[in-house]
Amino acid sequence: MRKIYAIGETVLDIIFKNNQPFAAKAGGACLNSSVTLGRLNIPVSFIGEYGLDEVGNLIDKFLKENNVSTQYVYRYYDGKSSLALAFLNENNDASYDFYKFYPQRRLDISFPEIQPDDIVMFGSIYAVTPEVREKLLGFVKQARKKKAIVIYDPNFRKSHLNDLPKLKPLILENLSLANIVRGSNEDFSFILGVNNAEEVYEQISEKTPNLLYTANIKGVWLYTPFLHKQFPVHTIQPISTIGAGDNFNAGIAYSIYKLGIRHSDIDRLDENVWTDIIRTAVDFATQVCLSYDNYISFEFAENYKASVK
Repeated sequence: MRKIYAIGETVLDIIFKNNQPFAAKAGGACLNSSVTLGRLNIPVSFIGEYGLDEVGNLIDKFLKENNVSTQYVYRYYDGKSSLALAFLNENNDASYDFYKFYPQRRLDISFPEIQPDDIVMFGSIYAVTPEVREKLLGFVKQARKKKAIVIYDPNFRKSHLNDLPKLKPLILENLSLANIVRGSNEDFSFILGVNNAEEVYEQISEKTPNLLYTANIKGVWLYTPFLHKQFPVHTIQPISTIGAGDNFNAGIAYSIYKLGIRHSDIDRLDENVWTDIIRTAVDFATQVCLSYDNYISFEFAENYKASVK
């Protein structure tokens, strides 16, 4: 049975509205994606690290309760699990302050044995963090070698702009390892200095064949060697946009899994299949924006599973 692996950082998101904390959620981009997949009963493992402290115990219990395997999580004692303070503005978009106290030894695990057509998701600042990059990169390269499907989301934040000169070559290398890249207009504006999907694809098409470019309410652009198309998104009043992109990514992985798309198929999908994938991804992202959770609700997951049987 094929499996999905999501590798990334773990944080406890403490959410502030009107300068007051009111919710705490297990977070981290790939963790959010893995929880949504777990709620849909998709065989998913989270690969990452968190402490042997109360925050780490809370996150570990939460993942297991949501059908996410923690077999490949490194639990450390000589550091603290990371915190992210998320401050929602008047549009319910979040800005962040991070508090990280990692141990000297990082991601000290035996990685899973990748099989052909497995799905690997990676991205964010974790994918260019020097302390874990060698191990992460080795795993992703093995996935490519074994003909797994690799999904990459750069998820680059403004707070890292000062480090862009040294991070950009690493991001470009990550792009070259992906079968599908999903990034926002903000990501690519920061990384490449361009503000539309066509220019982004011109710059990265030699590195990765399939681009999904999301631009909030303006929609989604698909660029492949054979297709260039824009897709609309739902008009909503968001409660919180935390986790929207992560759940868009989960929708991509979920569709690939449920539709039985193989590595040999991924570069020649037709418009109808891509439309199905993007519709699911938009649905997932929309549902998350209608709550303070970082993942789709159990009710939504149950209804979605019933609708696709």
